[in-house]
Amino acid sequence: MAMNNIVTEKPKEREHLVLRTENLVKKYGKRTVVSHVSIDVKQGEIVGLLGPNGAGKTTTFYMTVGLIVPNEGEIFLGEQNITNFPVYKRAQYGIGYLAQEPSIFRK
Repeated sequence: MAMNNIVTEKPKEREHLVLRTENLVKKYGKRTVVSHVSIDVKQGEIVGLLGPNGAGKTTTFYMTVGLIVPNEGEIFLGEQNITNFPVYKRAQYGIGYLAQEPSIFRK
């Protein structure tokens, strides 16, 4: 089941947006797992992605932090388009990811 069009209210002025995704799409083969997801996050906001298993929440998050590449759409930090930035470059701009699983620390 693909997550469809999660959109927060579009502000009239974009200068207060710190993070924005526009029409993110992720496909694996012929299967679309994320379909045109747009998210606006204003300064000071806390945003959660809610939905059932398989809705595309994790995939959307992974595209935003740079762990997977979207097939379509763009990701902005402020006015900077970071869609094609690798993870390390996004980290330099303040976007990071810490895995919940402790297995990454095992020998």
